[in-house]
Amino acid sequence: MDKFIVSARKYRPQNFNTVVGQSHITTTLKNAINNNQLAHAFLFCGPRGVGKTTCARILAKTINCETKTADGEACNTCNSCVSFDAGTSLNIHELDAASNNSVDDIRALVEQVRFAPQAGEYKVYIVDEVHMLSAAAFNAFLKTLEEPPPYAIFILATTEKHKILPTILSRCQIFDFKRITNNDTVEHLQEICVKENIEAEKTALHIIAQKSEGCMRDSLSILDKIVSFTDGHLTYANTLEHLNILDEDYYFKLLEYLQNQQLSDALLLLDNILQKGFEADSFIEGFTEFTRNLLVSKDPKAISLLEVADDFKEKYLAWAQKTDTGWILATLNLLSEANMGFKTARNKKLFTEMLLIKLSYLQQAIEVQQADSGLIKKKLTDNAKPVAFRALPVIRLKNEQVAPLKAVKNTAVKEEASLLVEIPEPVLLAKKETPVNISTTAPPAPLGSLKKLREKIAQQNNIPGVESILLTQQKLQEGWNEYIEILKKNKNHSSVTIFGMATLNIVDDNSFEITVENAMQSKFVEVERAGLIEHFTKKFRNRSLTYQLLVNKNAVVDEEQPVTTLTGKQKFLLMADQYPNVKLLKEKLRLDIG
Repeated sequence: MDKFIVSARKYRPQNFNTVVGQSHITTTLKNAINNNQLAHAFLFCGPRGVGKTTCARILAKTINCETKTADGEACNTCNSCVSFDAGTSLNIHELDAASNNSVDDIRALVEQVRFAPQAGEYKVYIVDEVHMLSAAAFNAFLKTLEEPPPYAIFILATTEKHKILPTILSRCQIFDFKRITNNDTVEHLQEICVKENIEAEKTALHIIAQKSEGCMRDSLSILDKIVSFTDGHLTYANTLEHLNILDEDYYFKLLEYLQNQQLSDALLLLDNILQKGFEADSFIEGFTEFTRNLLVSKDPKAISLLEVADDFKEKYLAWAQKTDTGWILATLNLLSEANMGFKTARNKKLFTEMLLIKLSYLQQAIEVQQADSGLIKKKLTDNAKPVAFRALPVIRLKNEQVAPLKAVKNTAVKEEASLLVEIPEPVLLAKKETPVNISTTAPPAPLGSLKKLREKIAQQNNIPGVESILLTQQKLQEGWNEYIEILKKNKNHSSVTIFGMATLNIVDDNSFEITVENAMQSKFVEVERAGLIEHFTKKFRNRSLTYQLLVNKNAVVDEEQPVTTLTGKQKFLLMADQYPNVKLLKEKLRLDIG
């Protein structure tokens, strides 16, 4: 019985044309060989299993081939090619830098470079995983790498280019290998299946290509395993079973349940998935990728971006048309947050079930609207109503009425006066726009600030149709008592007591005085200044109404003197004097006042 050779070795490319997915590399190397423009040092970098070492060996064999083909390929029949394929060629030397990374190893390599090839034109030195060399080994290699003998060619291979010293990079011709696409991997696997008489569904090979993530060596290793598992009959189902991958049909079922708000079915499906041995984080990651594919499928032109089997592309397109874009965007947002929060969750299953609950009722929570900046998400409310605003009329000054303001010499006052062309009235509104009567016989004296200008216009602003209420002592006290009731509703009991002790006196039709006993009481009243002004302005329909706060002269306290801080006992005595029940409560609870 013949000895089994794994596919990765058995079907390793023997010339440039059989290298998969690296045409930009192989074409350049063949042209360099044909034009005799070979560099003395190459650096092959890229992901694992994409053909770096393979291309290095093919290059070493081709440049020593005695009868190269017209397109720059090795003949595979001459003595050099035969000895190379048999592994007996003395013109190629391979060094694994992962295990031979010391200065002594590099010095031994440099010593060999001094000897010219006995047969053939070039000696090729391949250093694999070159990034593992120590800094001292790199430095020992620099001189030889910069000025090697004409017959020596160095090929360095690495998966981590960023770890290599810049002095090494500057001495090499760098080739960047790329990941092999899923389509190229599937085609290569199909060719091998035909040669090995293996029955394989294309969808199964596509799953293998996805699992290998662009690494041809991994895909061939996976193929060998599944061939042994299925006895040479690869189907989509048994490939999924062997690789422990969730079938996309699960996600399509879940999408249907979530769209129809079938929460119980969605939870049962999740439980079924977990019972089969799949981890919850794998489920979330898979559903995130599925939702991304669904969003991409919204535009048929972007269907090529899906890395799925062709059989599923039509299904994605159909479901994408039935699924709302807003729901997809919100789902991706929730899944992204879930991927980050899963690691910190203690109960993984409960965390995943909570995610499905949110997704089930997602349609009731958001909608997507088209805005100038693109699609935006907007929360829905059951009884959302727009706030009704009333249009406010504007008082406009005629051109001839603004003329006196132009006589103001101060530049800043001129700018401020120009702001008075339109004055909105937020509280008392006239139904018609009425020009303000300003005498034009003599220019007014310069005014010092915008505040004075506003006060002057307010005095002249007699809007017809709205009459103010005459300020009387009875009405004033009535308005004061109404404000006390407002304080009571707001549970501001301290201010209620002080406001009840204050006395009111009318000064003229537009002003009144508030007298309190001491400076502390005046501060309580001053805190309510904004509320008082608004309250009395509305009550008397007089925007010019003002008040002055006074302290009783017979019990005056100099406000500039610092207020004495009361002790806890003094505060309690004041409270007990005002509220006797406080003293009774102290005695019942047997409290000590410090």
